[in-house]
Amino acid sequence: MSGSCQNLAVWNRAIDLSVAVYELTRGFPSDERYGMTSQLRRASVSVSSNIAEGYGRASKSEFRRFLAIARGSAAEVQSQLVVAGKLKFGDLRSAQTACAIADEVSKMLWALMQKLAAKS
Repeated sequence: MSGSCQNLAVWNRAIDLSVAVYELTRGFPSDERYGMTSQLRRASVSVSSNIAEGYGRASKSEFRRFLAIARGSAAEVQSQLVVAGKLKFGDLRSAQTACAIADEVSKMLWALMQKLAAKS
């Protein structure tokens, strides 16, 4: 693959997801620093990281595999956001924003995976 993953809309949106999660988790209880806060942050960063790693691999099939991993991380973020919401952690508006971005990223990843599969 040529170019940079930074040119991918899905990678840029995944970065937006991480920023939204970091902003949200600033409002989490301090005793969750090593729990939900850490887990959500790591999962959100994993999305863009896996897109980048897959993009840097030697083949479209490897790229597609890493996109699937990124999609799994996006689902993990969505699940954790539901738990955080039920526990009333963080600001509701920030949580809704992060959830909407995670959903959008997941759909974008699926579309890109389908496009790569069609080209194979």
